[in-house]
Amino acid sequence: MDTATRSRAVGPAFRPATAADVPAVVQLVESAYRGDASRAGWTTEADLLEGRRTDPDGVLAVVEHEASRLLVAELDGEPVACCHVEHRGDHAYFGMFAVRPTAQGGGLGKTVLAEAERLAHVEWGVAEMHMTVIRQRDELIAWYERRGYRRTGRMSPFPYGDERFGIPQRDDLEFELLVKKLA
Repeated sequence: MDTATRSRAVGPAFRPATAADVPAVVQLVESAYRGDASRAGWTTEADLLEGRRTDPDGVLAVVEHEASRLLVAELDGEPVACCHVEHRGDHAYFGMFAVRPTAQGGGLGKTVLAEAERLAHVEWGVAEMHMTVIRQRDELIAWYERRGYRRTGRMSPFPYGDERFGIPQRDDLEFELLVKKLA
């Protein structure tokens, strides 16, 4: 078995991101959601939003936030996925989830999500994971539902006019809160 196959069979190595990881995380997140490169995977938002998905200052703020953990998943020492988990009292918030587009569809995302849930439940003792997803992302929401998340019907507005979140290509975007009980 070659090294790449062995790494995939074992799964990714997880570690907390550091300030040195910021450029790689920004590139990973951008590649998974925006522009033509994102179309190699299924998580693209390119038809809904243009512009940036994140920036170095925003990622660094997450890395340095005391109640947050930005997890980096590596295969063969190469970052292939990441996610942000933030301890918010009785629950944790999950976000900034990205898997390299060419690595999507093979189970890596499920593994990253499971590690985030494990961290939140075992290390922080929280009973629920929360996330917000653009409600128009039906395929993505269905993916989360298959992993035990439920739609709450609780919506929050998309931050139109704040280009840190992207440039909307339609005027009806909003976020829906998804919740999962952690065992």
